[in-house]
Amino acid sequence: MPIAIWINLAIFLAIFTQGFTGFGSAMIAMALLPDLVGIQVATPLVALELEIFEVYMLLRYRRAINVRTVWPIILSAVAGIPFGLLFLKRVDEDRILAVLGCLVLGYALYALSGFRLPALKRRRWQYGAGFLAGLLGGAYNVSGPPVILFGTARRWPPKEFKANLQGFFVFSSFFTLMGHFISRNLTPEVWQKFWISLPALVVGGLLGTSLDRYLNPERFRKIVLVVLVILGVRLIL
Repeated sequence: MPIAIWINLAIFLAIFTQGFTGFGSAMIAMALLPDLVGIQVATPLVALELEIFEVYMLLRYRRAINVRTVWPIILSAVAGIPFGLLFLKRVDEDRILAVLGCLVLGYALYALSGFRLPALKRRRWQYGAGFLAGLLGGAYNVSGPPVILFGTARRWPPKEFKANLQGFFVFSSFFTLMGHFISRNLTPEVWQKFWISLPALVVGGLLGTSLDRYLNPERFRKIVLVVLVILGVRLIL
């Protein structure tokens, strides 16, 4: 099967999941694409794809966002992004994939376990969560887990949770994308793969946001997490 079809399938699954559940696209895309195009192409490519879709998601959930909560996380993430980009440039690809596999596997196992984090009463944890999210976003585009864990521990209401994530993602992806531009990671190959996979981005996004009211999001989320466990192990090995 041509590689373009596999790239479209990976992007479709990632964006559909994001539209349906509100998160998870980066982990799925980054678990699948490095095998197809390499980590140096996959990371800026996913940043491009996510920035476009997350603008749409932010507009969709803008009324529920808590700006006061999200801004400190975004600013902390901006400080961490350059370190992640430096890591991507300097570290061997096999080691990067192994760390990425550990991140994907660890988050999936945590989410499947049903373990409930203790409540965080102090807001200062948001700075640590934001910095770590920026670091992981710059290196892997996987900025979600630290913010998801922080939001869970802060007991964000469901609607605000989804909206806050989109607010964080759109700005985090933007600054990550600017970092890739400055680092000259947006190569002609990246742009070629982006245009090839644009149909999957549009179709996956429209289907995901349209079907979220008809299907069981919790059951779909568990299926995705099981897939992430398998992909995480595969990346490590």
